[in-house]
Amino acid sequence: MKRLVISCFAMLAFSASFAQTIDDLKAEQAVKKDSIKAIQGRVNALQSQIDAFPGWKTGAFGTIGANLSKFNNWYSQGTPNNSSGNIGVTVNGFANLDRENYFWRNSANINLQWVKLDNKDDPTDKEGFNGTTDVFNVTSLYGYKLSPKFAISALGEYRTSIINNFNDPGYLDLGVGATWTPITDMVVVIHPLNYNFVFADNDAAYESSTGAKIVVDYTKQLGAINFKTNFSTFQSYKDGDLSNWTWINSFGYTLWKGIGVGFEFGLRSNKQEALGNALGLVPVPTPTPTLDNVDNDLQSYYLLGLNYSF
Repeated sequence: MKRLVISCFAMLAFSASFAQTIDDLKAEQAVKKDSIKAIQGRVNALQSQIDAFPGWKTGAFGTIGANLSKFNNWYSQGTPNNSSGNIGVTVNGFANLDRENYFWRNSANINLQWVKLDNKDDPTDKEGFNGTTDVFNVTSLYGYKLSPKFAISALGEYRTSIINNFNDPGYLDLGVGATWTPITDMVVVIHPLNYNFVFADNDAAYESSTGAKIVVDYTKQLGAINFKTNFSTFQSYKDGDLSNWTWINSFGYTLWKGIGVGFEFGLRSNKQEALGNALGLVPVPTPTPTLDNVDNDLQSYYLLGLNYSF
């Protein structure tokens, strides 16, 4: 009986000691976490000072998506012997120079995707990949500062595709006006004097004109998150059917050493491209498509995959 009582007291003492040890460790852990937060706060403050310092700043992030498969004698599907795949790559890069009296901002957006479906039982079927999404956009903006938030500026922007129809069509905007930077990392460009050069083999569908150029760009990095949204529009003074706009949004979440999960989607409206596509159909629709009667459906794309940044 005496041994039983002693054993019970020993177990109670051990339990109390163990509970006390756990509480002590948790209290020590809380202190360490507070210290980490304080250190991270100082690091973030230093990074903000570095970001605000005038000079060149460069960077890039994007998304890589891939899906490859192969089937042999898989009779439950319509094409039992096939190989298929989908590969997509996006790149968002920038190189910005900020001085006391002027700035020079340069950016590029590239989105390329290839798709294939090779039916092994069809000898006439194509074996290779075909380009599907094809976006290439480069922008250069120079501004002379009138104040910390306003500048007179000149902009050059070039847009085209590069896999299949390089510069057919291609768009080159050159213009002057004003640039407003209401907050850090946001740029609003308003150029009432802009000429939109359009390069294309089909002169019946495309036409250059004078108009206004408006660009809104916001690029931000918050810890492990990269975010960029860019809206660009040309409003023709000659004819509203010659106007166009493009809106591209990119997100990236870094999980480990610059690698993570990324998502990009884009929207575009361009009636001249809709007309060029309609005139390229075989046979050509009746009545013959024109800018007055062609359907200008909203263009869109998206890509989800691995994200990278550096």
